[in-house]
Amino acid sequence: MIRFHKDFLENFIAVVRKYMQLRGSLTQQDLAEMTNVGISTMSRFFNLRASSVDEQLVANIIATLNIPLHEIIDGVEEDSTETLKRLVQFYKDQKTADQKQDSAEAAARPTDAKTRTNASINIAGRKQQMPFGENPVAKTRTEVTLKDKLETLSPRQKAYLNDFLNLDGNDRDLVVDLGDAIFRYFRQRNVEF
Repeated sequence: MIRFHKDFLENFIAVVRKYMQLRGSLTQQDLAEMTNVGISTMSRFFNLRASSVDEQLVANIIATLNIPLHEIIDGVEEDSTETLKRLVQFYKDQKTADQKQDSAEAAARPTDAKTRTNASINIAGRKQQMPFGENPVAKTRTEVTLKDKLETLSPRQKAYLNDFLNLDGNDRDLVVDLGDAIFRYFRQRNVEF
């Protein structure tokens, strides 16, 4: 168990916010996704509402944002520094392994450029791109599962979906009605997405 000084959490959060800005103005939601932690957990952590310092979360954040240990090591009891270093290294190694696996899977997957092509066509004075060709890795509409669809979402889209799912039923209906009205408006104006 890693022991922290009593003011560690406040100082650590200040350092984390600094590195979130340095790494591209990340939000709490972005950091929650990057660390595979729930947004509510991350929010409690940032608002100092956690009952105790979660050493796993601290190490995960340090590894994810690549925070130099000298920035935070003063807040750790001397007899716990080696344990923290090992835990941070564990998370860094895990992220490196995940990246290697993702790149290996991407390399093994055939690209759409090899199996599909687009044609530029002119319909009623408007140019459109029309895909054609066989895509052996694509599934038909009935074979695509919800999990497959969720895997194609960007981190920003996943964060939005997470927020949407955390709303109550009436609020979800309001968001759906608003989105429907926006889509209708764009269709009436012949705006393509």
